Amino acid sequence: MIFTQTWNRIKTIAMEKIKEMQDALFTYVKDNTFKDVSNLTSDTMLFVEGIFDSMGFALLLDFLETTFKITTEDSDLVEENFESIDAIIAFVQKKSPSLVD
Repeated sequence: MIFTQTWNRIKTIAMEKIKEMQDALFTYVKDNTFKDVSNLTSDTMLFVEGIFDSMGFALLLDFLETTFKITTEDSDLVEENFESIDAIIAFVQKKSPSLVD
């Protein structure tokens, strides 16, 4: 019983942290693009849709490193890690699992 309650609390905290990350990313994207993002979803393809270009990508990396205290390596700079808000959250979690522990 106590284990189940503890586990449920850990899951709730992790989900809250993921939601906070998602909210921060949505705000960042909306504030840093000239494109119409009224239909932005967590799986919108940020580069395919033209929401970010190469300069936007550089600024996004700076935002991620500053906000989430992660360090990106050259090997991290692949499209799959940054193609959508969902992908970015997964990337940040991989770089710093303690953010959602």
